Amino acid sequence: QELYRFWRNLENLPLFMHHLKSVRVLDEKRSHWVARGPLGKEVQWEAEIVNDVPNERIGWQSLPDSDVRNAGSVQFIPSGNNSTLVRVVLRYDPPAGKLGEVVSKLLSENPGREVEEDLKRLQSELERTGSAVRRAA
Repeated sequence: QELYRFWRNLENLPLFMHHLKSVRVLDEKRSHWVARGPLGKEVQWEAEIVNDVPNERIGWQSLPDSDVRNAGSVQFIPSGNNSTLVRVVLRYDPPAGKLGEVVSKLLSENPGREVEEDLKRLQSELERTGSAVRRAA
């Protein structure tokens, strides 16, 4: 429950997702995201939560007019000993042109490794508050 609540407060995500500069909640389902790109460039988009099962999963997708089309989900799986397995699935469609180049560099050549590193930072953040989290990208 604690991990779900932490993640569901989308404004917490930049605490452990290194490429995010900010996430601003617009309403119960919509949010505005700003990511850090190479050479100080910023990439922005709006997303909507499309699947929210408390304490189990959160799914989202960018809004149709976003510069960066993306979707994803995070699943929280109890795994005993007061710990939780976190499974993250991401999909993005970079736009063409210069913005597409920025997005591709932002997401690196190995997005799986980036997610793994983000989840390690999440684990460190939550361990400071007494939560036990296991990673799975």
